[in-house]
Amino acid sequence: MDTDSAFDIYLVTAPGLESVLCAEAAARGFANPTIGKGGVTVTGGWPEVWRANLELRGAVRVLARIGAFRAFHLAQLDKRARKVAWGDVLRPDVPVKVEAACKGSRIYHAGAAAQRIERAIAEELGAPISADADIVVKARIDDDLCTLSVDTSGESLHKRGHKEGVNKAPMRETMAALFLRQCGYDGHEPVVDPMCGSGTFVIEAAEMAAGLNPGRTRAFAFEKLATFDAAAWAALRGGNPGPRPAVRFYGSDRDAGAIAMSRANAARAGIADLTDFQQHAVSDLTPPDGPPGLVIVNPPYGDRIGDKKSLFPLYHALGQTLSARFAGWRAGLITNEASLAKATGLPFAPPAAPVSHGGLRVTLFQTGPLPG
Repeated sequence: MDTDSAFDIYLVTAPGLESVLCAEAAARGFANPTIGKGGVTVTGGWPEVWRANLELRGAVRVLARIGAFRAFHLAQLDKRARKVAWGDVLRPDVPVKVEAACKGSRIYHAGAAAQRIERAIAEELGAPISADADIVVKARIDDDLCTLSVDTSGESLHKRGHKEGVNKAPMRETMAALFLRQCGYDGHEPVVDPMCGSGTFVIEAAEMAAGLNPGRTRAFAFEKLATFDAAAWAALRGGNPGPRPAVRFYGSDRDAGAIAMSRANAARAGIADLTDFQQHAVSDLTPPDGPPGLVIVNPPYGDRIGDKKSLFPLYHALGQTLSARFAGWRAGLITNEASLAKATGLPFAPPAAPVSHGGLRVTLFQTGPLPG
């Protein structure tokens, strides 16, 4: 692999949100963003890999494509894996592991395929193989074509590095960021979340408005690759976020623990001055002073039979409050049941495609500016 030339960089996201991530990648200036199943392909070199990890809010992980070849049986896979220029990307002193997936191919045993590639890396490069290695090479054998990628992220990118408190069934930051983008949020309007949980939507919105990169405080797997340039990375990561925004971001929840958690998370993220978290019920929600913006909410779901019925009053109360007090505001609501969204009485547009979240299929319902 020529480390100076452009190659494919695959940005993984939640299925159903590919087009939203594609728009984010295009807005951030990544070249040739192309939608695939479960992700987006862009092209670039290693600086673009680092930048994707640092800047993109909707990517779950960033995979660098480092090679591809045809292989019809394990002996051929072994032979061709040995010809890959592993030393261009991997370091001989850093442990590695291989994860393989096979689909529609004559090589059908993923475990055996992974073992052959691991052995090729160990014998040709000298790198140790370890089941708990931070560096993961992913081999996908699809229709007899073996595509090799290295996971440059390490821990999932929803782990921003400054959030400790989470409550049950939290919305992942990567997904929350894409839902905000899907609602047309661009950092220039206030955001209100009346069931804020651990504050994810409010904190993501505030960070976007403040120009703060999501990966600014965490470590990445690419720092342990042969392609890493510490000085170039330090310069990239040290960019100036710009002036503090004039708008503010508001979260509320009836649970005192959630409010304490949200405030602590916002402080760790460095945006406590931009956020306001208050404990109260949905029916006590009032709009903040100033221009209208976006109300975004991820209420409890009816994920068990019998739960749904008890949730209708909550959704109805939310809809009544927004209709009565939030004229001119847009609303975005994420739920797994169209009937719950309907219970709000809000004038939702036809919904977006469903998205997989915590084993459920959830959907974003949106309104235009609410009538007065």
